[in-house]
Amino acid sequence: MALATLAAMTAPARSATSQPAPLSGSARPVIEHFLLSQTAGLPGKVGITVNTPMSGALPPCEALEPFLPSGARLWGRVSVGVRCNANHPWTRYVPAYIAVVGTYYVAARPINAGQALTLADATVHEGDLTTLPGSVIVDPAQLNGVIASNQIASGAPLRRELLRAVAVVQQGQTVKVVTQGAGFVVSTEGKAMTNAAAGAVVWVKMQGGQLLSGIVHPDGTVERPN
Repeated sequence: MALATLAAMTAPARSATSQPAPLSGSARPVIEHFLLSQTAGLPGKVGITVNTPMSGALPPCEALEPFLPSGARLWGRVSVGVRCNANHPWTRYVPAYIAVVGTYYVAARPINAGQALTLADATVHEGDLTTLPGSVIVDPAQLNGVIASNQIASGAPLRRELLRAVAVVQQGQTVKVVTQGAGFVVSTEGKAMTNAAAGAVVWVKMQGGQLLSGIVHPDGTVERPN
């Protein structure tokens, strides 16, 4: 009796640590095909794992229709709805995992706050992007013209919130303001009201006191929309 009681007490602990069982039956390839079609535009190599729901295996059905619940994100752990449109309809929700294996960038060495980054400061790694912050750098072009806003440890994933663009226009700097239209170009000068990086919007105070806004070019020129 003591052994039976001990077994009953330890059985839930073993089941809690067991791995989810893969879904069996005809529904699995249907769900996998559905998820692969839905994730066709994701970066990297997509891998799909479909597991048996807590309620158990799905009942047999000859007319399965997978669907995504409202607001579901095709990234990491997801719950996929499955409808049976046969004579005895039912709806179940199946747990799945969507892995997206791709390249991302980590710090090749310790980076100090305020340091301008180059590609030499980054190393390419490959891994499941769904386990990383959504802001991780995956495009080397995102490292052009940026500086570290915080200290970054060697080997740490480079994330957008840890970087900021280098200001090409400084507050109080005299800048050229260009307005282009059909067959004409007007160039005037004014003073930038704030610091601004290339591609950002900056307000400029003109000589007559008028405030105008425009897009900063890499050379520091401010272009006004026509």
